[in-house]
Amino acid sequence: MHHKIIFFSIFLLLGSQIFAQKLAMTFQAAEKMGISINSLEKMYKSALHVDSSQAVFKTDAEQARMYEAYIKLLQDFGKFLYAHQFKWEHPTRCFNRIYFNTDGTIDYFLFNFLGKPAEKLADAKEKEFTQLLNAFIKDYQIPLTAKSKFAQCSPSTYVPE
Repeated sequence: MHHKIIFFSIFLLLGSQIFAQKLAMTFQAAEKMGISINSLEKMYKSALHVDSSQAVFKTDAEQARMYEAYIKLLQDFGKFLYAHQFKWEHPTRCFNRIYFNTDGTIDYFLFNFLGKPAEKLADAKEKEFTQLLNAFIKDYQIPLTAKSKFAQCSPSTYVPE
């Protein structure tokens, strides 16, 4: 009986670590890992919404703070890439959907590079981008909290320095 309790305790500890992982990947990779975008959308409310009754941040002031925090996150990530010698070969368009926990930490950062195949990153470059993004979100936290988990999306364009 004692062994079963220890095994169950270890299982719970490891299981909570797996689900607590912060993950950055393409939308397709998430689906392949069994992370349903539809399920995420049910668990994370829209941070900002044209109908403020459906948004996590409802007042103009709250929405302005969220917008500023989100822009700063993208800028901080750009600085992080630069600091790690990640170089863009040409302007690269991307779509992001970021899922935040109630404390402002990032649970999931999903993305897709946009454009024609010639405009997208080579596989090795995308892998490097993903690894750096995972390192970035590991400790990143926006300076906002909410009563529920929330998500925000946007297009972004990365440009060579």
